[in-house]
Amino acid sequence: METILIVDDEKNYPLIISAVLNEEGFETLTANSASEALETLKSCDVDIVLTDMKMPGMDGIELLEHVKRKDPELPVIMMTAHGTVEKAVEAMQKGAYNYILKPFENESLIVYVKKAVAVYRMVKENRRLKSDAVSRYGFANIIGKSKAMQSFFEIIRKVSPTGATVLIEGENGTGKELAARAVHFTSPRKDNPFVAVNCSALSENLLESELFGHEKGAFTGAASMKKGRFELADGGTLFLDEIGELSPSLQVKLLRVLQEKTFERVGGVKPVSVDIRIIAATNKNLKAEVESGGFREDLYYRLNVLYVRLPPLRERTEDIRLLVDHFIKKFSNERKSDIPVEGIEQDAERLFHEYPWPGNVRELENVIERAMILCPGNMITVSDLPRNFKDNAYNTLQLDFIPSNAKLNQTLALVEKMMIERALKISGNVQAHAAQLLGIGKSGLNQKIKKYKL
Repeated sequence: METILIVDDEKNYPLIISAVLNEEGFETLTANSASEALETLKSCDVDIVLTDMKMPGMDGIELLEHVKRKDPELPVIMMTAHGTVEKAVEAMQKGAYNYILKPFENESLIVYVKKAVAVYRMVKENRRLKSDAVSRYGFANIIGKSKAMQSFFEIIRKVSPTGATVLIEGENGTGKELAARAVHFTSPRKDNPFVAVNCSALSENLLESELFGHEKGAFTGAASMKKGRFELADGGTLFLDEIGELSPSLQVKLLRVLQEKTFERVGGVKPVSVDIRIIAATNKNLKAEVESGGFREDLYYRLNVLYVRLPPLRERTEDIRLLVDHFIKKFSNERKSDIPVEGIEQDAERLFHEYPWPGNVRELENVIERAMILCPGNMITVSDLPRNFKDNAYNTLQLDFIPSNAKLNQTLALVEKMMIERALKISGNVQAHAAQLLGIGKSGLNQKIKKYKL
C-alpha cells in the first residue's frame, strides 16, 4: 500500500483529499504547513507528496526543493489555482512530477496519483534490484574463510575503487565472472552497466561484430546499425572472459581501444569514444602464452595492471563446508520434497574433502544441486552423490606414488598424520569436529596430536 503525504494550509482540505484517496486503497498522511510536512518526511516513508502551491511561510516550491534534496526521484504533485500556473511551470522545471488545477474533480486527482504511484514503484524496484546486485556480488556470494580467500577479498577491496584494468586468472569453475562482478558492484561505476562477453564462444568475425558493433550493410545480413559490447558498457565495466582465446587480429584491435579509448564499428570509419573499465579473465597462464608467442606482450601488460588470482577449490578445502551449506540453502526452494535438507552426513562430508574437485566451485554446486533432488531425507548421504564422484574420491591415494621399498608402519603413520592435519584444518582446529570426520573418539585424537606433535 502506497503512502501519500497531503500538504495544505487549509485545515479541512487535506482531510477531504485523504478520504478520497483512502477509498482508492492508499494510506495517507496530512500536514498543514511545509515545515510540518518536512518533519513528517523525517520519520515516515512516503511514495508521493501532494502539496498546495501557495502557503504561508515556506511555500510549495520551497517544499519541493527540500524534498528533491532528500530524494530526487520522489514524485511531487503541485496543487495550484489558475492564477499561479506560471509558478506551477516553475515547479515542473525544478522537478515536480505534475500539477493539478484547483478546483479539480476527484477522478482527475486519482488518475494523477495513480500515474505517479506507477512511476515511483518502478523507481523503487530499480533501487531494489541494484541493492540486490550489491548484496549478491559485494563479497556476500563469494564464500570463503580460508587464508587464500581472505587474501583475495583484500585485493578486491583495494582494486574496486580504482578505474584500472584488472586481469583475473583462475581455473574453470573458480568464479572469475563472480569476482569481476564483485569488482564492478563495489566500484564507483556500480550504477552503470556491467557487460560480459565470452571470447571463446564466438568465431573471430562474429566476436569482432559483438565487441565493436557494425554499420548497416557492413556484411551480408547486417540490415541495420548495431552497437557492440564496448558501446553498451559505456560508463561501466566490460568483462572479457577467456581473453586468452582472442585471435591475433582482435588482440591488435583491443590494444588500440585500451590505448586510445576509441574504435570504429565494423564497416565504419567514424571513431566511437567510450569510457569503460576492462576486466579480463582467463584460465590460461597468460605470461606463459606471451613467452610461447600465443599472446601479444604489449596487450598482456596493458591488461595486467592489477592482477587477481582465484585459488582452485583444492587449495582452500576449509571452505568446502561453507560452500556446501550455501548451496543447500540456495537450492532449498527448488526442492519438491516436503522434507527440508538440513545438512550433510559426516561420511559424505569426509568424501567431499577427499575429492580433488577438478571442476572447482561450479562442480561442487552441481553435485549439491543433484543431491538435493535425489536426497529422500533431511541429510545428504553418500548414496545421494554421483558414482563417478565417489570413485574418484576413493582413488585419491594412489599406491603408485608410494615407493616399493617403503615400510608399512612408517607409511601408515605418515598417512595418519596427514589425515589428522587435514581434519584439523577442515574443522578450524575444533577437535570434536575433527574427531567426527576421522571416525575416532576425541581422546584418541588428542593422543595422536601429542604423538605427532601437531
